[in-house]
Amino acid sequence: MSARERRRPARLHPGDTVALVAPAGPVPGDVLDAGLEHLRSWGLHVRLGEHLLDRHPRLDYLAGTDTDRAADLRRAYCDPDIAAVLCARGGYGCTRVLEHLDWTAMSAAEPKALVGSSDVTALHEAFAAHLGVVTAFAPMVGTAAFAEDAPAREHLRRSLFDPETTTTLTRSDAEELVPGRARGVTYGGNLALLAAGLGAPDAGPRPERGIAVLEDVGEEPYRIDRALQQLLRAGWFAGASAVVLGSWTDCGPPEQVRATLLDRLGGLGVPVLGGLGFGHCAGQRTVPLGVAAEVDTAARALSLTRPALR
Repeated sequence: MSARERRRPARLHPGDTVALVAPAGPVPGDVLDAGLEHLRSWGLHVRLGEHLLDRHPRLDYLAGTDTDRAADLRRAYCDPDIAAVLCARGGYGCTRVLEHLDWTAMSAAEPKALVGSSDVTALHEAFAAHLGVVTAFAPMVGTAAFAEDAPAREHLRRSLFDPETTTTLTRSDAEELVPGRARGVTYGGNLALLAAGLGAPDAGPRPERGIAVLEDVGEEPYRIDRALQQLLRAGWFAGASAVVLGSWTDCGPPEQVRATLLDRLGGLGVPVLGGLGFGHCAGQRTVPLGVAAEVDTAARALSLTRPALR
């Protein structure tokens, strides 16, 4: 697939049917029920993956077997009646389904939005590599980040239904770590997953001129340093024109996290904007991956050149 801007899926409309799948960890039923009510309040019909509530027979950190989780995802993406595929939660497990997906069949399907974050980074990378489609790094339906966080939920709703209203991502408390302006195509996601996927056949193509998007949770500064160092040594930032950082929740003292990020990223010679409010945080913003955008650190903004969905 080309490392340029990817194909844009269609936006959602009231009355559309979306699929909900669990490609990673097991889904808590009570939170899921609340999330489903919100989806239905948007006028959506929701089709649940056959194995959505499964548990792996031996590994309790997985939602069902690898083949079953992959089958739900493949069926949802290939079904012409499904307008978008939403992931119920992250956790761990997306990398285990990749080898069980039928990329030939999925390539023949009409592009549709894949929505999820955290461990779903592995799917964002694979969808970029195999399908060349824009995806949405966003809160997930079976988590409190969607079910209990109205601002995060509303930003996702507008991103899916009215993408013209979410072309600029900005926060007044975002930090200009390295000043400047730059254009590029967004790529990235969760730092730990990106580092773990280096060298894999499903690693997404890096744009020739890209805006690297990074966040993480529960990683101490030295682990952030290690993951960034892996990406640096592998040339992951070689085409980066800018770096945009989200949340670093439970990653240690903020000043130490900031120092680590600046130490590893400050030498790239590109603008670096921190604290833009996506990832594992309250009010999580939805960030499209695979779209042309501009970073302006003085304005504390990441602006898409056109809506992520057509």
